[in-house]
Amino acid sequence: MSIKTTFNYSPNFDPNKRAKKKIKFLILHYTGMKNENSAINRLTNIQSEVGTHYFIKKSGEIILMVPDLYVAWHAGASQWKNYKSINYNSIGIEISNTGHKHGYKSFTKKQIRSIKKLSLFLIKKYKINNRYILGHSDIAPERKKDPGEKFPWKTLAKKNIGIWHSEKKNRLIKLRKKMLDNNENIRFVKNLKKIGYQSKKILLKEEKKFKKLLISAFQRRFRPELVNGIADKECLLISQSLIKIQF
Repeated sequence: MSIKTTFNYSPNFDPNKRAKKKIKFLILHYTGMKNENSAINRLTNIQSEVGTHYFIKKSGEIILMVPDLYVAWHAGASQWKNYKSINYNSIGIEISNTGHKHGYKSFTKKQIRSIKKLSLFLIKKYKINNRYILGHSDIAPERKKDPGEKFPWKTLAKKNIGIWHSEKKNRLIKLRKKMLDNNENIRFVKNLKKIGYQSKKILLKEEKKFKKLLISAFQRRFRPELVNGIADKECLLISQSLIKIQF
């Protein structure tokens, strides 16, 4: 299996090659800029200090910007489980989309086809586990929203790209907006940690704000119909389903 790409190299990567076995993650982003050309220019401008391995245009065209075995600067400060600074262990894919600041739109059908094809190619080549196929907001919930609630995680999971819960829609809707008691709230936060979301120690005065951002990141990924940063019984059930997944 091969992937057809065009080339537009970015200078924003570490010059030392890494071993193939170091690649554990696939991180998906949206560009979050008003137009596609501006996004490409930023990712290939040395002054921006932001890069990526692959860029997927609205047309579905895949651009290789940094070869896989180099560390591209796409994730920034980040964490998943015990991994920190995810750049060192990941391949980044930027997808052309205006994002939340500029009229967030659905991803095109051609983009989704290219995401599937490229992801399956990389998963096979580097033996990437499904639980390590993540969005930028999963690994940096306090800073990022991408690829956002319109990203087709459920559709991709059907192709073994990432994970999804097994709960039925009818059961989940009945639990939506039903508040958690204190014990359930504690259990939900523990479930987030088990799934992989960061559990860093933060200043007490910042804890409430961080928790809301963390819950929002979870919802964007696994409950995109309602992203409000408030954990409810639907979120709890989804989290319980996810931690039961055997890897």
